Amino acid sequence: MDVNEIADLGTERRAALFERDAGVEGARDAVREVVERVREEGDVAVREFTEEFDDVTVGNLDVGDDAERAYEDRVSDDVRDAIDAAVANVREFHERQVPEDWREEFSPGRELGRRFRPLSRVGVYAPGGTAAYPSSAIMGVVPAKVAGVDQVAVATPPAEEMNPATLAAVHAAGADEVYSIGGAQAIAALAYGTESVPRVQKVVGPGSKWVTAAKAEVRGDVDIDFLAGPSEVLVLADDTADPALVAAELVAQAEHDPDASVVAVTDDADLADDVVDAVAAQVDGRDRESTIRDALANDASGVLLARSMSEAVLFANEYAAEHLVVQADDDESLLDRVDNAGSVFLGPNTPVAAGDYASGTNHVLPTNGGAKRHGGLSVDAFVRSTTVQRLDDTGLRDLADTITTLAEAEGLEAHAESVRKRLDRAEGD
Repeated sequence: MDVNEIADLGTERRAALFERDAGVEGARDAVREVVERVREEGDVAVREFTEEFDDVTVGNLDVGDDAERAYEDRVSDDVRDAIDAAVANVREFHERQVPEDWREEFSPGRELGRRFRPLSRVGVYAPGGTAAYPSSAIMGVVPAKVAGVDQVAVATPPAEEMNPATLAAVHAAGADEVYSIGGAQAIAALAYGTESVPRVQKVVGPGSKWVTAAKAEVRGDVDIDFLAGPSEVLVLADDTADPALVAAELVAQAEHDPDASVVAVTDDADLADDVVDAVAAQVDGRDRESTIRDALANDASGVLLARSMSEAVLFANEYAAEHLVVQADDDESLLDRVDNAGSVFLGPNTPVAAGDYASGTNHVLPTNGGAKRHGGLSVDAFVRSTTVQRLDDTGLRDLADTITTLAEAEGLEAHAESVRKRLDRAEGD
């Protein structure tokens, strides 16, 4: 990892930074066959792909009882307490997001409103593979249950010995069903249903490029949250920042995936150099050192020197990071100028890990610039709204000229007549 000036970035380096590729398109062709076979063959295809990709022969796909036992007997008291605390904090935060129905009179005789109802059945993907993510189960299940979803099904990759912390978290979060299925076949099973897995209305949760490619394939037949790629962080830092803490954020996100994007931007040249040195000092001996080094070395990662904090903020808005860490003297002022970020972490005592696990916010967040278009997973993802209206005679008469004029301008004479008949009936009364 080295220091580059933002003003001197070449075309290829800027493309790597701003057009971060999750590898989804390259996986679409391979995933398409998996999705189609699961759609057509159900459990048979799921079991076949599980043996092929996970090298596991599964018996009963439903492991809900195993999840309950894991929570009660297979995790330590410390892990159980941590899971319970995280669930409670995530639930408390998401309960603030539940929308309320409303109706009011906008003008005499014209009453309008909006009502909200939860989806009936959703699927949550909880990743496995190179690392187990009980936290992702919590982040997917809890907001769905807070929203009032009746049936929440979790799919998580199988293993000869499934991670008990993930299973315990699934149970503690309140999942109604748990299935030992991973990868693209899990997304297809949730989207289309199999003999063992009932079909859902929406699939949410992060995963590998194969999972994300499968979500892209099923989108339209089932709703999804969004397409997310490898983890990413951008740290905005001024001369007051502690280089060791900036480096710690970069190393922590690099730990996720060799394709992770980790960037620090500062207007202080000394800090930039110190961050590079601190990163090097913190990598040696890590359990996932190889993964970290690969992530730090890719072209989407680096320490960037801005000519001013204003330029740094402009860069941050263009980058639209999944995680934006602000370590600066006037962090609130900088926050006011940032429009595009999945989740923001303010101050030296707020690591991204807090949001990953326990502060209460959701860690299922947009990557690859998605924060320019939408936010992270929330209760909003699990409810849909219906508008409601009522007009009395006065309300209809007040709108009649507007309605009929516009209807006739569009050549929809019957629309206009539907208003006039009501006016005629009222006059007849």
